[in-house]
Amino acid sequence: MDLEISPDLRGTRAEALLRDAVAHAVAHESKWDRAMGDRAGIHHLDPPPWNRLLGPTSPRGPATGVVLHGDRTLCSWGEPLRPDMTFSVAKTYLALLAGVAFDRGLLPDPDEPVALRSRAPGFDTPHNRPITWTQLLQQTSEWEGSVFGVPDQVDRYRAVAYQPVKPTQPKGGPRPLQTPGTYWEYNDVRINQLSLALLHLFGRPLPDVFRSAIMRPSGASDDWQWLGYDNAWVDVAGARMQSVPGGSHWGGGILISSVDQARIGRMLLRGGLGPDGRVLSQDWVDRMLQPCPLAPFYGYLTWLNRSRVIYPDVSEDSYFALGAGSSITWMSPRQEAVVVVRWIESEYANGFFQRIEAALAAL
Repeated sequence: MDLEISPDLRGTRAEALLRDAVAHAVAHESKWDRAMGDRAGIHHLDPPPWNRLLGPTSPRGPATGVVLHGDRTLCSWGEPLRPDMTFSVAKTYLALLAGVAFDRGLLPDPDEPVALRSRAPGFDTPHNRPITWTQLLQQTSEWEGSVFGVPDQVDRYRAVAYQPVKPTQPKGGPRPLQTPGTYWEYNDVRINQLSLALLHLFGRPLPDVFRSAIMRPSGASDDWQWLGYDNAWVDVAGARMQSVPGGSHWGGGILISSVDQARIGRMLLRGGLGPDGRVLSQDWVDRMLQPCPLAPFYGYLTWLNRSRVIYPDVSEDSYFALGAGSSITWMSPRQEAVVVVRWIESEYANGFFQRIEAALAAL
């Protein structure tokens, strides 16, 4: 096991507990093939003809992670500097970009209709016209349509690992749509529509905005990529730009290192402050962590451990960016800690974080 421990912890109980937590993560490494290839993502669970890749994938690394406490790196293991696919962690990063738009006055009221300020297509029908930014960010929009050839119906009746109540019908069935804002459903097509709306709002490729507004001010490196589908090129104000997805359901998405993910997590944990100043407003960070009334385990594209719904043995003030595989960023205000763990089987994540909490308590 390739594990680095902070020298000042050598011989302490905290070191022993950290080693136990990391051993737990490594012993329960994801069963996903490291080569990934055309099995990367979860498109193979979709009904045909949408069960195919639309964007690039890459081989994955080993079980990997980083534990930060305040300004200290307590430990790291695996290949923490390796940019790797992170899947739906990118959804939380879309929420950060919405925060940049909010702070710049491009999106002054998340509860106003998207169509009021964004010229993205897909908001001109009677059903879609009233949809707000908040509804897209909380996954309650019920947006109807297709994005880059994939209809939203593909993800109707979708069940996700951390969703307390599972659908009772097969995925992709023609579930009747509800009024926007009255039904919660995890839906990657609607997330990609949010990304397209943000692209039109900024008038710049979202990876460029993410680099300048989030990554560099958070102290992160430039060694990452946010990739789109092959057919996701659009015209924005007369320029050809690629829209990027909020995950890797059909390929593409963010390839980023665990160390850089931890730096972003630390910025969030500090209420939007980076090493050299403010990255996001405290107001926006608070909005991201406000529970959705229909799904109190969810904020703005961020998972909340209120009532310990996500992880029963982990502190209730914890919140998470979660991706398939699993790729998890855990932010714990109580412990002043940020933990990134990658390629752990999801059913063992609770035990891993429980062990990390014990190690933090022993510092």
